[in-house]
Amino acid sequence: MEKERKNYVGYEYKEVTADHRMTALLMDGYESFGWEINGSLPESTAGGRFGSRTKTVLRLKRDRKIVNKAELTRLQRNFEACVSEIETLERRKTSAATDYALILGVIGTAFMAGSVFAVTAQPPHYILSILLAVPAVLGWIMPYFLYRKAAGKQTEKITPLIEAKYDEIYEICEKGNRLLY
Repeated sequence: MEKERKNYVGYEYKEVTADHRMTALLMDGYESFGWEINGSLPESTAGGRFGSRTKTVLRLKRDRKIVNKAELTRLQRNFEACVSEIETLERRKTSAATDYALILGVIGTAFMAGSVFAVTAQPPHYILSILLAVPAVLGWIMPYFLYRKAAGKQTEKITPLIEAKYDEIYEICEKGNRLLY
């Protein structure tokens, strides 16, 4: 029985933490730069503005003596910058709309406080209370519609930018893949 000897391969390792929605893109992208997926683990949830987002830790490894390592590393940095820009643009879709809705809700709450103070004053000012309650209720109802409208407009503006970044990522990954093979 003759045993076949394996040649030693030295690896470099990398861990990448990403939003679970970007995991597939990152896995495909890093493979274009010579990285192999060594496993992935869900990480604890990180609190966002209005909920939690699940993060995933990707464990990667790559041969230390890979050909064209310097160029692959440069392309990888460009890839990571594009992914970061996409994540920023995705957040920008709703961040302004959220801010507008919150401001309108706070204004509505201020009108409601004025309405309450008017009705609890001595003597009570019922007419003033009603006049302040109307914009207060509108200030609590309208944020939903304002949010939807503002988010829709922002999404229309940002979607082409995101698509352009995805196209740039595909070109970068294509270049990296050509350097590997």
